[in-house]
Amino acid sequence: MGSVVGVDAHKDSHTLVVVDSNGRKMSEKTVPATDAGHEKALLWMRRTCGGGDLLVGIEDVRHVSSRLERFLIDSGVTCVRVPTKLMARVRSSARTEGKSDSIDALAVAQAVLRVPDLPRATHDEASRECQLLVSRREDLVKIRTGLTSRVQWRVHELDPEFPLGRLAWVPGRTALQQWLLQQSNLLARICVEEVDQIADLSELIHALEAEITAKARLVAPALLAIPGCGPLTAALITGQAAAVSRFATEDAFASYAGLAPVPHWSGSTAGNLRRGKQGNRSLNAAIHRIAITQIRDDTPGRAYFKKRVDEGDSPAKARRALKRRLCRVVFRGLTDDFRMRSTAAV
Repeated sequence: MGSVVGVDAHKDSHTLVVVDSNGRKMSEKTVPATDAGHEKALLWMRRTCGGGDLLVGIEDVRHVSSRLERFLIDSGVTCVRVPTKLMARVRSSARTEGKSDSIDALAVAQAVLRVPDLPRATHDEASRECQLLVSRREDLVKIRTGLTSRVQWRVHELDPEFPLGRLAWVPGRTALQQWLLQQSNLLARICVEEVDQIADLSELIHALEAEITAKARLVAPALLAIPGCGPLTAALITGQAAAVSRFATEDAFASYAGLAPVPHWSGSTAGNLRRGKQGNRSLNAAIHRIAITQIRDDTPGRAYFKKRVDEGDSPAKARRALKRRLCRVVFRGLTDDFRMRSTAAV
């Protein structure tokens, strides 16, 4: 591996550091986080690294790095995403004390050298759209949940014995609104306004769910064929994984999802493994939901879970083994779906 560029991305500026194959700093530059700044950064990287293929490590803070990342990928540059925790560990082990943009960018570049199999960043429009839709729905659900909690406490203050239904559904809201309109105080009026907001949010959420379902059926049919994987879960997995081709192996994908067991032993406990605590927690949670659904229903996953328990595993250990097994199935589904989209695009 030759020169590597590390990028510390911020809202207003990006700091770039070039290191040699031994991790020694060669050069540094800061550019504005604009289109012109991205052009300037690319020219500087090519000039500093002497042409040829570029390898750029970008700290994985996509709300500020995504535009730069897409620009570099579209320009033919190989980019890898460096988890913030990995960058922080590299920085803490460095001789240079303190924290600055250049120190962080240097740590990003050194992390790329230290962990050469980090997943490559890719530009896949289908997975990007899935990610945007799922994230938008999750944001709206969080807002609705907060409003629902406030309404429940207001109703409790008005009348603790009122039979409050589910406010996410029309019958529950209708019954509450009819009762509130009979009240004549400020608290009831505010409560009515908040119930109206819940109704508006629910309408948006249901529309998004329909759009996500249609999108998942179009871009993720192989994932939908997995028992226990519904449209929302399939869209979430597709969005979080992005282009699955960026993972060198299925084991790399499992590590990214936090489902690869890690060694945890010393001396006489040789061979012990424990659950990994790193990885993409959203992806991990999605595969967990598939596992729980399969255990509940009559599926091959339930048979495998029972087999592990009968062999002496605890339910938690058997569930972890099933999740690791399902990770392999999900990886194959993602690969089939990505291949289908790539073929259709040709």
